[in-house]
Parts: sequence; C-alpha cells; structure tokens
Amino acid sequence: MPPYEALKKAREKNLDLVEISPTAQPPVCRIMDYGKYLYQQEKKEREAKKHQKTITVKEVKFRINVDDHDYETKKNHVLRFLGEGDKVKATIFFRGREMTRTGLGRQILERLIKDVEPHSIVEFRPRQEGNTLHAILAPKKPETGGKPKQPPQGGQPRPAGSSPSPQPVAPPAQVAKPAS
Repeated sequence: MPPYEALKKAREKNLDLVEISPTAQPPVCRIMDYGKYLYQQEKKEREAKKHQKTITVKEVKFRINVDDHDYETKKNHVLRFLGEGDKVKATIFFRGREMTRTGLGRQILERLIKDVEPHSIVEFRPRQEGNTLHAILAPKKPETGGKPKQPPQGGQPRPAGSSPSPQPVAPPAQVAKPAS
C-alpha cells in the first residue's frame, strides 16, 4: 500500500509506522508501538547480560632466575585461575643485563605452557614487547560430547573391521553328588 495510507492506518490505531527493510523492493514497513519494542529489546539484553560470565585476565609474574619451588607455586596459581575460568597472562620482566638472557625467559614460559597443557589452550605464544615477555593462556572448554563410547556387548572390544567369531562353548561339567 502507499506510504501515506500506511501512516494513516498507524495513526488511527495510535501506533508507529516502522520501516523494517528499506532496501527491499518495495520497502517493508510494520505498524507497531515502537517504544514498547525498544523496551522489550532492552529487557532482553539485560536478561542476557545476567547469564554472561565475565572473563578476567589474571597476571602471574616470573623472573628468569626463579627457583623450582617458586615456579611450582606460581604454576599452581595459574592452574587455580584456569580452573576458575579466568585467562592467565604469564609475564617475565627483564631488568638491566637480563635483557641479554631473553632465551631463559622463553624457556620458563615454554615450560609453563607444557606443564599446564592439559588444562589450558595457548591464546598467544610467548611474545617479547620491550623489556617484558608474556604469553596468554585460556581455560579449555569442557567437552560437551554425547554418551561415552562403550565396548560392544560380549566383553572385550574387538578391532574395527573384524566380524564376531563364534566362541566355543564348553559343555557344563557334571557334578557328582556324594551318596549319603
């Protein structure tokens, strides 16, 4: 219908004429209460925000001369943060002459990545920016597969492609009853 007729109908019903698809031929419009529509959209967005989990980035700082016990403690902090669903930024800060030993820092971060591999994925490999070397780790997503696979009936799983072979069945043993 022509736009002026649609606008007239909308005003009669005390509603708004809203253009839905301006690029369509002819353009598509809808008669609706636009204020109510905006309110409902805002309400849906607020509801969706309630169910979102905010991801925070926790930072764990290392030095190139970190001792084994200190390393293990900080690794356990990283594992705890990943378990809570947070991302972890592992940082090594170089001071003065330590800048000549960036290889040691890279080895520490690679060791950390290898140690927490079952619990994390690497978002950023170790990267040097100025006098800091950092890597970002994120928690692994839990596997959402269906039911776990079970071996076929009959006990032992068999190799793929093999057909079930009939198993020989031994006759039941005769049990002799003692004479009383």
